[in-house]
Amino acid sequence: MSVGEIAKVTGVTSSAVTQWKDGPTKSLKTAPATKLAAATGFNAMWIATGTGPVKSDTAGFDVNARPVLEGMRAYPVISKIQAGLVKEAVCPYEPGDGYAIEFGEDDASSWAFYFEIEGESMLPEFRPGDRVLIDPEVPPRPGDFVAARNSKEEATFKKYRVRGIDESGKEVFELVPLNDDYPVLRSDEHHLSVIGTMLEHRRKFRRK
Repeated sequence: MSVGEIAKVTGVTSSAVTQWKDGPTKSLKTAPATKLAAATGFNAMWIATGTGPVKSDTAGFDVNARPVLEGMRAYPVISKIQAGLVKEAVCPYEPGDGYAIEFGEDDASSWAFYFEIEGESMLPEFRPGDRVLIDPEVPPRPGDFVAARNSKEEATFKKYRVRGIDESGKEVFELVPLNDDYPVLRSDEHHLSVIGTMLEHRRKFRRK
């Protein structure tokens, strides 16, 4: 269903539907969700919150079915340890392999995943708890934000900056924090490899 069709069925504005699609979590209110459920056959609670069965158990539908919105998809949110092993993975992670799921546009490779920011090295633009969509199939360009594997075989998230080519013809790059209190890491001084490039940033807002 298109944004306009969903807006018509639920009685909300197109901008409200867009915010629901693109927001960090599903947040559709009960009344619109009920209307959309009646029009599509999907479970109202699942439409509103992303939890519970996708369709009625009596119908025999798989609870891991794709989201109701056309062009949407479920991505796994994986740990920094899992992300650090992406280059060695034989198969892409499935949504159930992560510790959480994020719904987003189905415009990334099958290897794409969400990574949750830890620490304060990327403040002020990226805060702890924010999530970024990483695609290992997208090569980084200077200035991109990337997930990279460090010497501990864990993933870290930094800005990508090229510094030149070494004697063997291999690109030398830096992983640059946005917070000046943290060090810049160079690939010719540390064991670093880029895992993937950021395609999307989802910010976590906190209320006091």
